[in-house]
Amino acid sequence: MTQEFLNFIKDNYYIPLYLFTWIVAVAGYKRYYDTVLKYFPVFIIYTFLTELLGYFIKHTDEFQFFSDYRYAWHNVIIYNLYSVVTFCFFYYIYFNVLKNKKHKVRIKYAAIIALAGYLVSLLFQNPFHKGLYYADLVASIVLLYAIGLYFIEKRKESSYYLLKHNLLFWVSIGLFIFHIFFPFIFIAAYDLPIFYYEYRLHDLLKILIVIMYLCFISGFLLGKRRAFR
Repeated sequence: MTQEFLNFIKDNYYIPLYLFTWIVAVAGYKRYYDTVLKYFPVFIIYTFLTELLGYFIKHTDEFQFFSDYRYAWHNVIIYNLYSVVTFCFFYYIYFNVLKNKKHKVRIKYAAIIALAGYLVSLLFQNPFHKGLYYADLVASIVLLYAIGLYFIEKRKESSYYLLKHNLLFWVSIGLFIFHIFFPFIFIAAYDLPIFYYEYRLHDLLKILIVIMYLCFISGFLLGKRRAFR
């Protein structure tokens, strides 16, 4: 059991980072409890539990969804659901934090297009057995667009506080770095598996997750309540 646990940590070192990030988020909750990120700790623990469930479905018999042995290890449905929840959560955040009315309208319609992409994907891909990676690509582009609009507004506004004290700024940096690469790595995993494994893109994905969550942790540690936006 000890060796299995050590192997789990070695291969999935980013999963404990989710839990650690959640602890830091809860510890500093008073700094952002009345902001649009007030549900962020819930999202982080949801991420942690999703990853744990995904691991158990793939590696144990007790958590498998399908009786057919060919699909017994398939866990992609929980990640497809997670993607939709994730993008809806962050679209909600940027829609509410943006001040420019034109920017808010653009995000609203861009988000509708992104979510429609998931519905269209259901016509061509089985979400129980295959990732909706093209829909993820569209959703990531929309999220990057929202973050870009946020950065534009931040550049134009004046503040007594440094950006390093702004939690949402750190969250935006982490999300931006991750989503520049994530959808393409995901597409390669399904459409270019030889390339995916030859260039160890899964390892790159893990590194990007660590970078993103280190940005989140930096925001929780350095963020100041009055500097938020």
